Amino acid sequence: MVQQEPGDRGTDTADQERDVVNAARETAELAEIDAALERLYKRPEQYGRCERTGKPIPFERLDLVPWARTCD
Repeated sequence: MVQQEPGDRGTDTADQERDVVNAARETAELAEIDAALERLYKRPEQYGRCERTGKPIPFERLDLVPWARTCD
């Protein structure tokens, strides 16, 4: 068995924690995308409208975040 240096263990732990955080973020983003697709299919007239104000979400925002629920 190869012994690790304490600094290497710390780096490995930090890498693992970063991977967990990134996986959670990606899972949440995929859930938002799925929800946006469901909204688009079930109520296409509501897609691109702010859930809080009912106003259209600016195209620039939807272009960057197509699953956006709000104007901001």
